[in-house]
Amino acid sequence: MSEIGLAGRARVLVCITCRAATDPPGDDAPRAGMILAEATAAAASACDISVQRIRCLGNCSRGLSAAIRCDDSWTYVFGGLEPTRDGPSLVIGARLLALAPDGIMPWRGRPESLKRGLIARVPPGNFREELP
Repeated sequence: MSEIGLAGRARVLVCITCRAATDPPGDDAPRAGMILAEATAAAASACDISVQRIRCLGNCSRGLSAAIRCDDSWTYVFGGLEPTRDGPSLVIGARLLALAPDGIMPWRGRPESLKRGLIARVPPGNFREELP
């Protein structure tokens, strides 16, 4: 199924350097951020959503973190994600954003973790708001 809507093709960026509070010290064990990236990629494998692994989203105090973006739409940054639960949630959010006619991810249908975990919403580069 094509997920290219008015906002363009959706992309999920997942921070792979994020650690969970329960992650063991050292670099031997996979970090929780990498587990989230793998779960997101698995959930996106049947649709037209790309998943990109990112070294750091700078949201360390509220990790695990990910962002969802499309061309000409707002970009959404989320934190407080769970490594195994929220891969599918990120894909649902990406689908909602890709199909949004106004480039804004609708609240209705958004998974709970994407409602309570919203960190920021960043306007597209060409955004101009007319203020009174």
